[in-house]
Amino acid sequence: MSLPAVDPFADYSPGMYYCELAPDRPGDGGAAARVRQRIAAIGLDGLRARAAAAENELINLGITFTVYSDATAIDRILPFDCIPRILTAAEWRELEAGVRQRVAAINAFLHDIYHEKRILADGVVPADLVLGNANYRREMEGFPVRFGTYVHICGIDIVRDQEGRFRVLEDNARTPSGVSYVVENRHLMLRAFPDIMAGMKLRPVDDYGPRLRAALSEIAPEGVVDPQVVLLSPGIYNSAYFEHVFLAREMGVPLVEGADLMVEDDKVFMRTTAGPVAVHAIYRRIGDDFLDPTVFRADSMLGVPGLIGAWRRGNVALANAVGTGVADDKAIYAYMPRIIRYYLSEEPILANVDTHICREKEGLAHTLAHLDELVVKPVGESGGYGITIGPRASKAELEAARAALLADPANWISQPVIGLSVAPTLTETGIRPRHLDLRPFAVTGRQTWVLPGGLSRVALKEGSLIVNSSQGGGSKDTWVLAEE
Repeated sequence: MSLPAVDPFADYSPGMYYCELAPDRPGDGGAAARVRQRIAAIGLDGLRARAAAAENELINLGITFTVYSDATAIDRILPFDCIPRILTAAEWRELEAGVRQRVAAINAFLHDIYHEKRILADGVVPADLVLGNANYRREMEGFPVRFGTYVHICGIDIVRDQEGRFRVLEDNARTPSGVSYVVENRHLMLRAFPDIMAGMKLRPVDDYGPRLRAALSEIAPEGVVDPQVVLLSPGIYNSAYFEHVFLAREMGVPLVEGADLMVEDDKVFMRTTAGPVAVHAIYRRIGDDFLDPTVFRADSMLGVPGLIGAWRRGNVALANAVGTGVADDKAIYAYMPRIIRYYLSEEPILANVDTHICREKEGLAHTLAHLDELVVKPVGESGGYGITIGPRASKAELEAARAALLADPANWISQPVIGLSVAPTLTETGIRPRHLDLRPFAVTGRQTWVLPGGLSRVALKEGSLIVNSSQGGGSKDTWVLAEE
């Protein structure tokens, strides 16, 4: 195939940022250069035509998410960018080890705060930050979980700074979403861009479903030979319902709603046309508050009355465990390096982004003094909401942030603006650099396995640092090279 007259990368420049598809990256065996050459051979018009066809396929397959705050559109596809992000084998070894370490520390922390509370007694983490946390569940105190695993499915949000170093931005220990796009993006690339992928030796992503089912089977009650696993969904109106359907299919298990389950004699059963069927492990995509109306919110129509009692008596397993939200609180995040050292006696493999805790006098003072230089985040929000990016905020926005900080300092943290890495991305004006992050997914039963790669979310708006799908972000296929 001859090259088009105009190279689509001719005026691409990452500027001051680290580029994830630089043609001279060490350790990739020339993979990035080959990808760029193949894209150039397709040409900009050909790339756009195939990208449009790929997005139409997402719509036809029903691969959507829901934005409740947008009155003009309910279901949307997650925009797919056809230029992949590449991770070398060495980079993945570092990321994989760092994610495993972090998950081990999170599980040790959760076990401790719901049992001995040593870390609080030793003053490593402030007791009121944990015990006063809205996600702390006193119902979990003294509650045993198999293998000490509270977080069975964990998503760790990672960015790369201007020097090319990986840093953890956020932990997702409740119900992390997005893994369906990791698998579907790979399928889409194989179907729509086989010429770009030809001959590339990549780590596979297709075994996530079987791995997840195996982990859920491991945590089922002892003595059960063939555990019945189900995925519990809030239903079709949930923003991630497509993912619930996808994961149930990939695991080969029933997708159920609260009304499909019942508890009798502290055991959980699934209603079927053939009669009740015992359930032994539940991957729940319902928040703590709505899980069991006899324990939490009495008005919940989504949960299963008696479920927590059945769990407490060891007759069923829940993933993730109740009360894991303490561990992904943005204020607790700031203590994660200390938490890793405390429980594992190791230095963090993946560093945090420097974080100022505004509930502490020094953190608040520093944030107020440097408000126009920092990113200010509410500790209880997700999806990119409530964030003020100081260097890009108006005077009015900065004053509003200052007032919010002074009114409720404990609700805020601040961080320096990180020059997130960029990757070539197809836009209306050609191939341009766009900022992105990475969410690897870890699955833990007896041990932790990390899906090679993860969800690369890309900020499609020029200059934007907000990659969340609810804020207009898209995604890329993430390639982990299988060899040096």
